[in-house]
Amino acid sequence: MRVGIISPYSLTIPGGVQAQVLGLARELRSRGHETRVLGPCDGPPPESFITPLGDSLPMSANGSIAPLAPDPSAALRTLRVLSDESFDVIHLHEPLAPGPTSTALIVHRAPTVGTFHAAGTSASYRILQPALARLISRIDHKVVVSKDALELVQSHLGGEYEVLFNGVELDHIRAVTPWRRDRGDRPVVFFCGRHEERKGLRVLVDAVRRFELPLTVWIAGDGPDTETLIASTSGDDRFEWLGRVTDEEKFARLAAAEVFCAPSLHGESFGVVLIEAMAAGTTVVASSLQGYRNVATDGVDALLVEPGDAAMLASALEAATTDRALSDRLRRRGSERADDFAMTTLADRYVEIYGEVTARRAIAG
Repeated sequence: MRVGIISPYSLTIPGGVQAQVLGLARELRSRGHETRVLGPCDGPPPESFITPLGDSLPMSANGSIAPLAPDPSAALRTLRVLSDESFDVIHLHEPLAPGPTSTALIVHRAPTVGTFHAAGTSASYRILQPALARLISRIDHKVVVSKDALELVQSHLGGEYEVLFNGVELDHIRAVTPWRRDRGDRPVVFFCGRHEERKGLRVLVDAVRRFELPLTVWIAGDGPDTETLIASTSGDDRFEWLGRVTDEEKFARLAAAEVFCAPSLHGESFGVVLIEAMAAGTTVVASSLQGYRNVATDGVDALLVEPGDAAMLASALEAATTDRALSDRLRRRGSERADDFAMTTLADRYVEIYGEVTARRAIAG
């Protein structure tokens, strides 16, 4: 089967949707399906099976800044690739986002599967509801990655959707060599995400500093709050600012850290990074957002705290790094929980869906 997977977000910038697109493509290709990924790229494509569609532009979306490509040149490249490739099925991630996915949906050249990731609120869904409702009707099979994502899109645009949780390449994560650490280090807490209000990094910094936790905090990523937060920790050697890291480095640091911390405040539809941490054998401390509760259960396979509560977060971090029996139990149960989200299982279902939509299109003529 010739499968075209399209991402509206730049594939050279780390993100949850981009990781799902690339992980699914690798799994499909390993099974013999001729799969290509189309999307914006700000630099050399990270995989040989990617067809770049031009540079991205930073645009506001869901309380964050998304690297989208809504310009005419990206649309023309999308149309050209779709014409040249003659895919059997097209899989659109965030199909209504401005740029390559919505362009492909307007053209609708092949049976189309759409996966919706966003949760929370959407001004574009509210304002553009009539136009988007017509556009979404072109999708042959609609998927959402969580109940939160289902609530968002269904409340504005209606329709029927299948809930398919995100997948993780478990074998790959578990095979990574842990990041090298010096002996005698303080316990390490790892944060990886965009440095913006929504991700709650400021709460983590506040918890460590205000409650004088004896930890080393690895902070990966960047964003609009980076400079301010670095300045606030100036002279405090507990904080190591790493900048953007590759997936390989992320997995290696997950495997080496005592705790992965996800202190997000809102806007998380699914906690795929929590699954990655669990698969790497890391204790998870996170906010008790519904999107994260799709994955983790407080006291069973993670410690979940009230979003924005620095005191509760500090207490959870202290417990996770000092109570060996607790951390061992959480890691063991977390590893078992991660098995429920294998990319292989997700790909099984998507292959079935691809077959169903292509068969329906063939029957319809």
